[in-house]
Amino acid sequence: MGTPKGERRRAELVTAAAALLRAGGFDAVRHRAVAERAGLPLSSTTYYFDSLDALIVAAAERTSRDELAEGRAQLDALGDGPVDRAALVDLVIDQLLGPESRDGGLDAVLLRYERLVGAGRRPYLAPLMRELRGELDALLGEILARAGRELDARAMRDLVSLVDGAVISALIEADPDPRGVAREVLTRLL
Repeated sequence: MGTPKGERRRAELVTAAAALLRAGGFDAVRHRAVAERAGLPLSSTTYYFDSLDALIVAAAERTSRDELAEGRAQLDALGDGPVDRAALVDLVIDQLLGPESRDGGLDAVLLRYERLVGAGRRPYLAPLMRELRGELDALLGEILARAGRELDARAMRDLVSLVDGAVISALIEADPDPRGVAREVLTRLL
């Protein structure tokens, strides 16, 4: 375990890298950009992280865990009573497209999908992404259970695949509305 100051600096670098990743994708996570955003010397990125890949892994994990925590908090905020089906559909969409898609529209969705595709080009991220996918599936399962739909692992993957396919197809439309398309698909399926 490092010193409190060292742990704080490392956390500041991860927070900065995660913010860059969320706002600009993998290409935005660079040593200089992370150090500048964290307000720390450039050398701190290489002191606390063995490589840029290690910094990207930390940023991807922080970003994904923050998004999962946001989703869990939204689900918990719905309470134990009956929940409006539309609210649950929106919650599923938030998990798949990101909550930023509510306000950020197309750019937020594109960044989210670029992160997913970009992770496939970075084999060092594969173990983390598999772990996080399991956690996402568990959260989606809880959300869908609140909607009265119990899905096994295969059906959950099929549901996500259908939404992803519809969203990607919507991206080529003249006036794309990926969140609206995702809502239509989920409403029909649920």
